[in-house]
Amino acid sequence: MEYRYIKIALVFLAFAELFLPIGFFALFDYDEGAFSEATREMLVGGDFITTYLDGEFRFDKPILIYWLQALSVKLFGLNEFAMRFPSSVAALVWAYSIYRFVNKNFSQKSAIISSLFFISSLQINIIAKAAIADSLLNLLITLSMFNIYTYLQNMDKKYLYFAFFTIGLGVLDKGPVAIMIPLVVTFIYLLIIKDLKLFFKMIFDIKGIAIFLIVALPWYLAEYMACGDKFIDGFLLKHNLERFNSSFEHHSGNYFYYFFVVILGFIPFSGYLFDIFKNIKVIFKDRRYLFLMIWFLFVFIFFSFSKTKLPHYVIYGYTPLFIFLGIFFQKYSLKNSIFVVFFLMILLFLPDIAYMLKAKVKDIYALSLIEVSKEYFDLKYQIFIALGIVMIILSSLSNRSDLFKLFMLGATFSTLLNFVIIRAYANLAQEPIKEAAIFAKEHHLRVMMGSKLPTFLFYYQHLSIKEDEFKNGDLILLRSNKLKHYSNYKIYFKRSGIYLIEPL
Repeated sequence: MEYRYIKIALVFLAFAELFLPIGFFALFDYDEGAFSEATREMLVGGDFITTYLDGEFRFDKPILIYWLQALSVKLFGLNEFAMRFPSSVAALVWAYSIYRFVNKNFSQKSAIISSLFFISSLQINIIAKAAIADSLLNLLITLSMFNIYTYLQNMDKKYLYFAFFTIGLGVLDKGPVAIMIPLVVTFIYLLIIKDLKLFFKMIFDIKGIAIFLIVALPWYLAEYMACGDKFIDGFLLKHNLERFNSSFEHHSGNYFYYFFVVILGFIPFSGYLFDIFKNIKVIFKDRRYLFLMIWFLFVFIFFSFSKTKLPHYVIYGYTPLFIFLGIFFQKYSLKNSIFVVFFLMILLFLPDIAYMLKAKVKDIYALSLIEVSKEYFDLKYQIFIALGIVMIILSSLSNRSDLFKLFMLGATFSTLLNFVIIRAYANLAQEPIKEAAIFAKEHHLRVMMGSKLPTFLFYYQHLSIKEDEFKNGDLILLRSNKLKHYSNYKIYFKRSGIYLIEPL
């Protein structure tokens, strides 16, 4: 009976955390702004093959997410809700896919716990609703892997063909990574169980290849015909090979980078990760578990050796961890919640901690944010965080079931994250950029970008002017750390380290 009520509560939690907040705060720089502005320019220019950012080619990602965002804008208008809607829907389907897969292959209890961990974890809540390609990509990788797994269990070709279909969509969403993960994981798995003949039979299935090509190839051909070698150099070489071979845009880290990312990313359930590795011998002996563990380990190891490191890369391998957490969960323990309570305590006193460390901060823009942070991380913010901490502790000490305690932990944390913490930070760091853009738009001002802030362009709804087009009376948008480059200027807009200035 309890499972039934928890399932119903889980549906409401998924909707509340993965869908409800998507229109409540401004877009974030850099990625959300870049994707959203590129979609806006697509709609304005009417070119649905090649994407542009501020009038320049944007070859970072393929086309699928832009098409879906453009469709969303047609339905809901040009706003944050529309930009995040495709990612939010993908996240909801991703959550359901995990529940359905685990329920079918393991147990209902494991399915509920796996889904709860997914819906409530820190990194999923940040990335799943973002107006970028990754929520959709993770869904497509997950569906590809689930269908390959199912095909290997029952050899029903329809699952193999659906895997080819979702891989094709993944390639249309973000490129070669959507092929690499299913291909390499399947190869390693079949190599270990000594059935490589099946691997080559799978990848050279004519009907499967045809499905993949029908889905993925037309846009790539159309883009190459439109842009030629610029597309090859910009997309395949720069945004794929260079990301692995070199530190791209200063996003680097050591080989242990993703250990820390995973620990933080799984808050509030980080302590339960150790339950997985207590069962490592069982995992490697059972073929059902082996495929899933290879999936996680390949992603983790591959991106650990990549020169470019971004926190969301490792999420491509998170789905198996959520499944393992559901399968191997033993008992709720208060000690496993201490880490999240400590994390929330830091967030409770975040403005005070920032003020204490202010003397050591060298970046002028960061100092600008610290100076005004208490306006946003205010008493109301602190009351909500404090109440959340109390609720977690009280529910942990109650006599209710382990499943109830897990649900309360996940629901409390994710609600604070989505409706208090992220919103406060967005209002501090991103709302001033939105207000500057609206100010410039309403006053018909020409603006040059002095700082890389594509969210400004989205709300400004115009392209920026280039340096060689700059005239007297034109303004420059910049963060406070760039003001040092101008000795004399008039300020038109100033808030939280964001400036619109006219050089004199």
